[in-house]
Amino acid sequence: MFEQVFKNELLNIDAKRSLADKLWAEIDSNYNMPGRYYHNLVHLDNLTEQLLPIKERIEDWQTLVFSIAYHDIIYDPLRQDNEEKSAALAYDRLTQLKRPADLNERCKQQILSTKRHQLSAEADTNYFTDADLSILGTDKNSYLDYAAQIRKEYSYYPDQLYKPGRKKILAAFLEMKNIFKTKYFRDKYEEQARNNISYELESCL
Repeated sequence: MFEQVFKNELLNIDAKRSLADKLWAEIDSNYNMPGRYYHNLVHLDNLTEQLLPIKERIEDWQTLVFSIAYHDIIYDPLRQDNEEKSAALAYDRLTQLKRPADLNERCKQQILSTKRHQLSAEADTNYFTDADLSILGTDKNSYLDYAAQIRKEYSYYPDQLYKPGRKKILAAFLEMKNIFKTKYFRDKYEEQARNNISYELESCL
C-alpha cells in the first residue's frame, strides 16, 4: 500500500523515474533489514491506513507521506539518535527532488517529533505522531504481538536491562494527560491504549 502512495507523490512532483526507483529501493532495503520485526514496511502500511481516512484534514499530505517514508529509515536499537539521522537523511533525499526548503524542513521536524511524541503547534504533525502510536490502542492480542516484536528488536539486551527501560517508557505514556494529541485518534484509541499499557506493565514486566 505505502509503496504506491509514496510513488504517487513522486509523480506529483514530476520526479524522474530513475530517481523515484532509487529512492524507493533505499527505503525498501532499509525497512527490510534483518532484525526489524516491527519497524518495517508493514509499519509504514499501517500508518498509511490510519491517515488515509482523514486525508482531507491534512494540510500538506505530500510532506506527511515523505515523513512516513523516512521516519524510521535509520533504526538501530543500540543508538539514541535514530530520529536525528533519519531526519537528516530525509532532508538530503528530498532536496534531490527540488522541493522548497521550507517543506523539506517541515518533514525533518515531523520526523524529529517522533522521538518524544509531544504536542505540536502543527496539526499535521499531531496527526502523524498519533498515527505512529496507534498500535498502542489496538486490541489486546495485536498490542501483545507488537510488544513481542519490540522485544525481539531489543534482543541484544537481557531482561534485567530491557524491562526497566520498557517500564520507564510505558509509565511515561500513562503520565501524559493525553497519549493522543488529536481528538480523532484520542476518541479511537486513548482508553484502549491505557488499558493495554497497564496490562503490559502489570502482567508482562
